[in-house]
Amino acid sequence: MFKKISMIGVPMDLGQLRRGVDMGPSAIRCAGVNERLESLCDDIEDLGDITIGQREDEKEGGQPASEEELRNLKAITSASVKLAQTVDKMVASGSFPLVLGGDHSIAIGTLAGLAKHYQNLGVIWYDAHADVNTKETSPSGNIHGMPLAISMGIGHERLTGIYGDGAKVKPENIVIIGARSLDDGEKKLIRDRGIKVYTMHEIDRLGMTRIMEETIEYLRERTDGVHLSLDLDALDPNDAPGVGTPVAGGISYRESHLAMEMLEESNLITSAEFVEVNPILDEKNRTAETAVALMGSLFGEKLL
Repeated sequence: MFKKISMIGVPMDLGQLRRGVDMGPSAIRCAGVNERLESLCDDIEDLGDITIGQREDEKEGGQPASEEELRNLKAITSASVKLAQTVDKMVASGSFPLVLGGDHSIAIGTLAGLAKHYQNLGVIWYDAHADVNTKETSPSGNIHGMPLAISMGIGHERLTGIYGDGAKVKPENIVIIGARSLDDGEKKLIRDRGIKVYTMHEIDRLGMTRIMEETIEYLRERTDGVHLSLDLDALDPNDAPGVGTPVAGGISYRESHLAMEMLEESNLITSAEFVEVNPILDEKNRTAETAVALMGSLFGEKLL
């Protein structure tokens, strides 16, 4: 049982164009996250939500307001600094940081805060997307498709410099699970940097049990802490319909529970975030309820 979990909501939708994901933390709370975790942890601390700045003016057609800057760069930078400071304090106090999103650009701040405490921070990126785009490779210009690259020190200097210059995580300390929608520039960066990726092909062929066993063994021998960054679009849209960028043919609900259960048994995970819950696109809060159920498994809830 975890001694203390500190939870923070990041109601931010600035990293992409589709509205509604800023209500993700509220939807997760409405789905009963506090009540679900109370029986699994001695102390649950809900710190509420970080205040997010307003969306910046954009050109017609959804292009960034300035060709020299990424969309909503200033507001995302400010929010990321706030989140990094909060996560830093959580770890320093001995808590397990649990971050509720919000779009996946929030991971920039989460990882920046964690990096203050780990020399070899590991990351499990549970996602349909790799999120290793840059301004030059991104088809959309949306920052929520860039956080993992930024956390490796690749991208706009204002973002890579958040809460400390340079990389917050090494490429060899990353495992991406569930990838099935990769841009050409991302594929090249993954190959060039040697990032370990389990696409849906590997999950179908090897099975989730073997994938998680390999992931746990791989990260255990090279990291001093492991962060789980779980995007609900890693799951198949039939199981998690309320996400901004659904991709058919994803990880099943039961496979995801198995993954969380194996991570809990490994005692490997030192922090986590659950992102991209969009209640506007959801069906009766199903996706938020799925997120809460997966948190239950991650924190030790058992079927029997």
